[in-house]
Amino acid sequence: MTEISEYASRTTMSTGFTHGARAAAAVRRRDDPHRWSRQDSRADRRRAATLALLSFAMLIVSLDQYIVVVALPDIGRDLGYSAQTLQTVISAYAVASSGLLLFGGRAADLLGRRRVLAAGLALYAIGSLTGGLATGPAVQLSARFVQGLGGALVFPGSLALINTTFAEGPARNRALGVWGGSGAAGLVVGVLLGGVLTRAFGWEAVFYVNVPLAGAALALTFVLIPRDRPRDRTRAFDLPGVLSATGSVTLLVFALVQGPELGWTSPGIVAAITIGIALMAVFVKVEQRSGDPLVPPPLLRHRNLLVATAIAFMFMATFGSLLYFLSLYFQDVRGDDALGTGVAFLLPTAVVVTGSSVAGRVVTRLGLRRTVITALAIGGAGAVGLALAMTPDASYAALVPGLIAVSLGDGIVFTAMFIAASTGTPDHQQGVASGIASTGSGIGAVLGLALLVLIANHGTDGLAEEQLRDATAEGIRSAVFVIAGAILATLPIAWQLRDADRRRCSAFALP
Repeated sequence: MTEISEYASRTTMSTGFTHGARAAAAVRRRDDPHRWSRQDSRADRRRAATLALLSFAMLIVSLDQYIVVVALPDIGRDLGYSAQTLQTVISAYAVASSGLLLFGGRAADLLGRRRVLAAGLALYAIGSLTGGLATGPAVQLSARFVQGLGGALVFPGSLALINTTFAEGPARNRALGVWGGSGAAGLVVGVLLGGVLTRAFGWEAVFYVNVPLAGAALALTFVLIPRDRPRDRTRAFDLPGVLSATGSVTLLVFALVQGPELGWTSPGIVAAITIGIALMAVFVKVEQRSGDPLVPPPLLRHRNLLVATAIAFMFMATFGSLLYFLSLYFQDVRGDDALGTGVAFLLPTAVVVTGSSVAGRVVTRLGLRRTVITALAIGGAGAVGLALAMTPDASYAALVPGLIAVSLGDGIVFTAMFIAASTGTPDHQQGVASGIASTGSGIGAVLGLALLVLIANHGTDGLAEEQLRDATAEGIRSAVFVIAGAILATLPIAWQLRDADRRRCSAFALP
């Protein structure tokens, strides 16, 4: 009750100050309109440059989700991975990223968003360089873990900066449309770029390309992002909560990733699940007793944040996993090489970017609930159409209607779910709110892919050549049908979203 009263007091003071400042600014503009017009113009340009940087950082992180997928066969041959261990190139990143997202969000709120963003970009560049230079699996998997840690800092850090730079309502929705477009596009562009780079320069290039990109973003961070305020010493970092939550999520994600390969009853998997559940129980106890918990209690009653986290989980388990199976279909069924697979993703990339870019304006006009429900319905229908068309001998043209519909739904939902997570969240908790939503998406990606791979691979053991190709196509179709069903099953979850008070949004919108 005390926390709610303090929050109401801070909100009232902040609102009063905002209205007073705007009233004073209006008087000054009447006195010297040209001077204040110039200052407003400079502020707008600064915000636009900041948005471009944060969207670029998001693009860099999103690229790595799938940029290595088409390079995996070459990586396996050169570095000596076995067929059973090759997937760890993907899972090492996923385990680190998913397990540390909540930590990254909390760190952004307490230590400073610019500091966390810069640290994440630096780790990302170091991990990428090391991954490209690796001559064996051990070094490369360590580098992938460092990349995942960098991503776990950049993702919530950039999202929190967007949400605190732009006022809730139309201005923030438009900004998240640009940021979300970059993130959603990065998932798809990663496959395209991975194919081009692997074909032209070898698998090492899919790592090296991140170094100049992250380096440029790091340099611009210190130019465009304002210096962080001194840390509020009255707020604790809740180290026990961070360690127990991070350990629990990391171990459970590890079990989900490695369970299908090692066996669900193997000692390592059983131990990971047991310790992960125990640490989650410890986390709950720690949070109940903490004076400044990792997850503030009001956030646990924040309906839109909880619903957005559930949608993010389902989104990455479905839309996110679809990219993996499309890549397999193009290479293992259609026989496309890495470059051909990349080119095949040009169309969905364009549609995803378009959908994400317009999502903010659509949310402002139609509201969160209607936007997300409509996009899910379009995406689910597209996935059904895609599954029906994915026969062993299908032409690319036969896939186009399904690709367009599912990519449009993908782009819109990606942006809208993060708008939902930020709506109604106070500025000083935007980082941890971003971490909660992005943790949901990370776990969804791991769990969804693990289950769908089992479905897709069922019945392919012991087959070869044409029989294997036909069975692979049938398995992928089955997985895509399941994806379609899961997308449509997300509709009742999305129905629980609440739209923001339009009058409040208008009052706080930037000119």
